[in-house]
Amino acid sequence: MLKMRGKSVPGKITLTLCIASFLAGTLFTRNTWPYAPILNEVHFKNHEQKMSLLSSKECDRKRKLVEDNSGDIMGEVTKTHQAIQSLDKTISTLEMELEVARVSLLGPKFISERMEASNKTSLQKAFVVIGINTAFSSKKRRDSLRETWMPTGAKLNKLAKEKGIIIRFVIGHSATPGGVLDQAIDMEEEKYQDFLRLNHVEGYHELSTKTQLYFSTAVSIWDAEFYVKVDDDVHVNLGMLVTELARYRSKPRTYLGCMKSGPVLFQKGVRYHEPEYWKFGEEGNKYFRHATGQIYAISKDLATYISINSGILHRYANEDVSLGSWLIGLDVQHIDDRSMCCGTPPDCEWKKQLGNVCVAAFDWSCSGICKSVERMKFVHNSCGEGEGAIWNVDL
Repeated sequence: MLKMRGKSVPGKITLTLCIASFLAGTLFTRNTWPYAPILNEVHFKNHEQKMSLLSSKECDRKRKLVEDNSGDIMGEVTKTHQAIQSLDKTISTLEMELEVARVSLLGPKFISERMEASNKTSLQKAFVVIGINTAFSSKKRRDSLRETWMPTGAKLNKLAKEKGIIIRFVIGHSATPGGVLDQAIDMEEEKYQDFLRLNHVEGYHELSTKTQLYFSTAVSIWDAEFYVKVDDDVHVNLGMLVTELARYRSKPRTYLGCMKSGPVLFQKGVRYHEPEYWKFGEEGNKYFRHATGQIYAISKDLATYISINSGILHRYANEDVSLGSWLIGLDVQHIDDRSMCCGTPPDCEWKKQLGNVCVAAFDWSCSGICKSVERMKFVHNSCGEGEGAIWNVDL
């Protein structure tokens, strides 16, 4: 029992005080409890804002870091690009060396050049290599050239040694190597020593491939300033040819010939039909400018380019179009030389009388000299420069 001032407190008063205390506590709790969730929510929102602020500051810090380092990154990218370019040049050089080595390894089997043992480790220097495109059935054509504008025997060797002018008939092998056709060429080669044999199966529809192989093989044997391709039914004045070429010996990437732009023949069954005519636009369109196939010349760097990239150069049906397509996208000087496509007499004859001796003569209607075996000597006598002209040229 509680005591107050020494007196006992009655039980009723005690009970009343307990009830009052309970009610007061209840009232206090009721007035304060509803605010607890609000305080928690405020605390949560403040935490979110704090985290958001921290994230924003972190992003700003990273952005500034990237911006500060952007110059260094671009510098590294530039260095990497330069390294890749340097590597590309190295690879291109190695590809050229490998290609030359590959063709050289095929030489003993497919190339009939009789190189001296001391010269096997280096290319033979020359001013020009003239490859005369020929076929198994064209022996009479070859003989007509040997009897007119093409030197033979000791004169052919002297021309190579003294003037750096190499002349060879270019031919591959038959579909059955070692057969009768190949044996006939072997016998002819043994007599004249004027062939360049290619690792190539002869065929009219394979002229683009043959032309490509001719340049690849020629640059693997001779280090010449120019490489010429001519058909075996065309008359050539050698003195005029090398004189014309000498005019461009200091100019890089030169492509000489009679430039033309003939129609793309899409009709099947016609001569010079182009199966891929659709690549050249609508029907009736013309080809890009390129040298006519009877005779043309390219400088050393272009022949080397063809050799290096032979595996990826596209070949069209017509070999002159193929050559033009290989060069059209390069920084090449196209020289349109009309003296390389004179007509047969009287055209080349009256030009000669006026002092304008032609480099080459043929008939457009025949894509060469019509009936060349019978008429080559006539053209030579009428339009030839004279036997001593080539020996008087100063290279």
